[in-house]
This record gives sequence, C-alpha cells and structure tokens, in this order.
Amino acid sequence: MTSDHTLTVERLTVGYADRVVIDSLDLLVPPGRITAIVGANACGKSTLLRSMSRLLAPRAGNVLLDGREVHRMPAKELARTLGLLPQSPIAPEGITVADLVGRGRNPHQRLLSRWSADDDAAVAAALDATHTADLADRSVDELSGGQRQRVWIAMALAQQTEVLLLDEPTTFLDVSHQVEVLDLLTDLNADRGTTIVMVLHDLNMAARYADHLIALAGGSLHAAGEPAEVLTEECVRAVFGLDSQVITDPVSGKPLMLPIGRHHVAGERVRLP
Repeated sequence: MTSDHTLTVERLTVGYADRVVIDSLDLLVPPGRITAIVGANACGKSTLLRSMSRLLAPRAGNVLLDGREVHRMPAKELARTLGLLPQSPIAPEGITVADLVGRGRNPHQRLLSRWSADDDAAVAAALDATHTADLADRSVDELSGGQRQRVWIAMALAQQTEVLLLDEPTTFLDVSHQVEVLDLLTDLNADRGTTIVMVLHDLNMAARYADHLIALAGGSLHAAGEPAEVLTEECVRAVFGLDSQVITDPVSGKPLMLPIGRHHVAGERVRLP
C-alpha cells in the first residue's frame, strides 16, 4: 500500500525576525516516495522542514496536506498523518526509552481512551526495527548520541504516520548505523508506502537512498527530480560552490559525487611551493 497523501508548498516565504530564509518557494513532494532535501549550510533545509510540519508559520504562501493548510489543521489530526523528527529533539529529564517511544502513540489516544494492545504492538515494532528493545528500561539521559538518535527514530515510527519528515536522521551515527537507519527508512517506505522527506548532508547517501532530490540554494529551489537529474557537476558547483566529478555508483547505479579540492586535480596531488 502506498500513501496517497499529497504534500505541496506554494509560494512559501519563511524567516526569523527580519531575515527571510525561504523566499516564494514552490515544490511538490511525490507521494509514497523517499525525498531528500540537500544544500549548503544555512540554505533553508531545516527551515523548510519546520514549515512543512507547521512548527514555523509562513510569512506568505502555504504548506498544503491533501489541499488543506497544515497551519490551520487541528494538531492531533495532523499528527495522525504527518510525523516529524526534528534536528535536536529534547527528551524530558529521566524518561525511559520505552516511555519516550510510547509518546509516539499520543496522536492516536482519544479522550478517556486506554492504552491498547495496538499501542503495545506499535511500540514493540518500533523498538525492534531500530534495535533499541534492549534499551527499553534505560533512561534516555544515559544513552550515547547514536543510541539516542535511534530511540527518537523509534518514537517517530511508533506514531505510524503516512508522511514522515526527518531532519538529519543520521546525525551522531557512524557510517554503519547511518546505513542501518537509511535501510530502515527504505524498508518503511517499501512495506508501508510511507512518504518520507529527510534532510541529509551527505550528497551520496541522499542520491543512493532517495527517489527524489530537492536541492536548495539561498532559500530558493535550484533543482528537483530524480537523483540522476539533480546530482550533476553543474548543480554541485552552483549549490555548494564546489568542483566535482560525478560518476555512476558501482554499488547502487545512482550518481556518486567525488569532490575536487585544490590539492587534487585529475587524480594528482598538487604540491605547494
């Protein structure tokens, strides 16, 4: 089953105080696919995600979920369809892993309703999928950065939304756990048809795991489309100010970006005088 919820951004302008970060942006998130947002630091990636999840109100324009403005939807109704893992979430002091993951079930709780077997099953499945079941009784305060990140992802999975937004979900993770998390999100997309939108810094991971890339530059949309269309040498130069060589990844068949620094030209190291 594939999510058919449509998430669109129309003429969106967002900022902080007197600074405009995103200016008159239009984009469409393909339903039931994995989308990665890439771009240089401070280009508006996290700001866009915060606006899409209604944490940040627009100055102009709209974010629409199935044609409805997310900023006008009741919070619980939105949370049953759209979930967010922010960049630096903060857990209540002393909370256990199981209790934190259980909070992902809050949008499904009705007034005076009791915790159900379905809630237990959702939490257990999320802990199992993120390999955090053995941490269930531990305090989140005691965990390493990587463990904590996987627990937050488990909470997002327990929410069981059809649209999931993640801001740098591989932060604090070593490369093996990065791959593990991205494989997990790919499984979620394949098995449940969940629409996934994630901000990633690693261009090659983004190209390997995403069906759709959105490249931002200076708060505007520079390019959007399949990885082979977006991750080009011209795009890397325009978005990151970096010379590169883009080849075909021998593992995935997706584009693979090789950065060219000033010490390496055409495979040779440049020696300074």
